[in-house]
Amino acid sequence: MPSTPTPSTPHTRSWTVGGSIVHRIDETPLPPETGPWLLPGATADVVSRHDWLRPDFADRSGTLLLDSHSFAFEAGGLRVLVDTGIGNGKTRANPAWHDLRTGYADHLTAAGFPPDAVDLVILTHLHTDHVGWNTREVNGAWVPTFPNARYVTSRTERDFWAGRAMDVPRRQMFDDSVVPVEEAGLLDLVDVAPKGTELAPGVRLLPTPGHTPGHVAVELTGGDGGTALITGDCIHHPVQFAHPAIGSCVDIDPEQSERSRRALLGSLAGTDTLVLGTHFPPPTAGHVIRDGDTYRLLPY
Repeated sequence: MPSTPTPSTPHTRSWTVGGSIVHRIDETPLPPETGPWLLPGATADVVSRHDWLRPDFADRSGTLLLDSHSFAFEAGGLRVLVDTGIGNGKTRANPAWHDLRTGYADHLTAAGFPPDAVDLVILTHLHTDHVGWNTREVNGAWVPTFPNARYVTSRTERDFWAGRAMDVPRRQMFDDSVVPVEEAGLLDLVDVAPKGTELAPGVRLLPTPGHTPGHVAVELTGGDGGTALITGDCIHHPVQFAHPAIGSCVDIDPEQSERSRRALLGSLAGTDTLVLGTHFPPPTAGHVIRDGDTYRLLPY
């Protein structure tokens, strides 16, 4: 069954997917300089070739538009949150992410997901802009924002970072946003099978390595059979539908990242699966259609 838009609050957008409602929980738009840094191959000339990117996903000058947000939904009796953004009040090397003061927690509550009620937090990977709201500051200490939830990421992901020498900014991020969750006994590591692993009824982790070794996308199958796919950073921006070879400057394995992206797009093209981009600006969601020998996103 195709997905349908549902009424939204000022800082959320929602879609019904097979009887399940998926909410986009807004954190913050990312500044214009993010695009050229993150996706250096997506030059203004490349972007300007594709009229369908404007005005939602790029401006008239060819500058990419990007967002930071999460997705929240109920599945199998659980309240689920996918990725937790940048976070508030955190010391970050990126000026656009440093010491933010957003209304993210209020937006989450307004959508019906107050932090104490969240049961499951899925982390597509352990990058700074995906784990920030894992914790909040209380009396000078970082404590889990979702104290009643299990936080989940792939075992491959956590093992990779455990064995890697980290620079100061990344170490800072782990210390304030990952380690406190581990020390609270709330982090579960999952072995993700090559064809995916069911995490809860209707929720599957799909391996999409390359951006990081243990990166996963998240598939939601609603009770009436509709399906949605949350990209994480396997796809940062719709320009990569038209140019799957364009990768991120922070991909750990660029060639593997491209293979994962091409395989994912190929599997989605022409289907009713609703694609939800973790960094796609509004309208954020759409369906993959073929466009010559590549693809485009048909916004929904």
